[in-house]
Amino acid sequence: MDAYDEDSKAPHGPDGSDGARRAGALDGPGAPPGDRGDTAAGDPAGPEPEAAPRAGLAALSPRYRLVAGGALAVVAAVAAVHLGMVFLSLAPANTVSKRHGEAVQAWVYPEFEQNWKLFAPNPLQQNVAVQVRAQVRTEGGELRTTGWTDLSAQDGAAIDGNLLPSHTQQNELRRAWDFLGTTHGTDNRPVGVRGALSEQYVRRIVVLRLRRDEEIGRAGSVERVQVRSRTVNVPPPGWSREKVSTTPVFRVLPWWTVTGDETEAGAR
Repeated sequence: MDAYDEDSKAPHGPDGSDGARRAGALDGPGAPPGDRGDTAAGDPAGPEPEAAPRAGLAALSPRYRLVAGGALAVVAAVAAVHLGMVFLSLAPANTVSKRHGEAVQAWVYPEFEQNWKLFAPNPLQQNVAVQVRAQVRTEGGELRTTGWTDLSAQDGAAIDGNLLPSHTQQNELRRAWDFLGTTHGTDNRPVGVRGALSEQYVRRIVVLRLRRDEEIGRAGSVERVQVRSRTVNVPPPGWSREKVSTTPVFRVLPWWTVTGDETEAGAR
């Protein structure tokens, strides 16, 4: 039987310690908040965790949120319009494309024209090189004709060994020449408004390329340019019985006079 202290009348433990006093010390006002046995006293368990910092648009002020939201809405609207225009240019003739055909063509051509010849039943089997020469007015007033410059070979050299070639190096000149070929007759005359646009597009490209040539730049100002294509059939594999001619075929366009704005653009 446990012994009782006369003053506290509390039972003593087997080791002789005063259990009641020990309990009072733990529960008393001097005990640490986390060690007190009475958790119902309303003592907080600790400070509340801080809220996580805001990120993204939520971290901006209301004014900048409005500006960012407006910018995103404009980008989304332009992207939707662009996808719609490209879809209408590729889709079969319908009421919308017939009614707004001019607007669709003005948006898509020539920069966003789509080409599906890679997946056609008869894909391209020719190597086409676009070449240009120019008539340059020297400082002495003489008119000098340069040799032919292979612009396609320059693009090929820029792409060769380049893991991330630019869209300009891969497609600008090639698509411009395809655009011109489909809008010109066999007599190399433009057909309709798009034919004149294709000439202007190709002429601007070749003038910009010629202005980058240091030798031509030192010779003088470019006044006229002439463009031609050199087409060679891709030879069949050795195991094939197909026979094709590998003799180059040239398509030579007439001389074009370079306009003032094209010369200034090339100089810039």
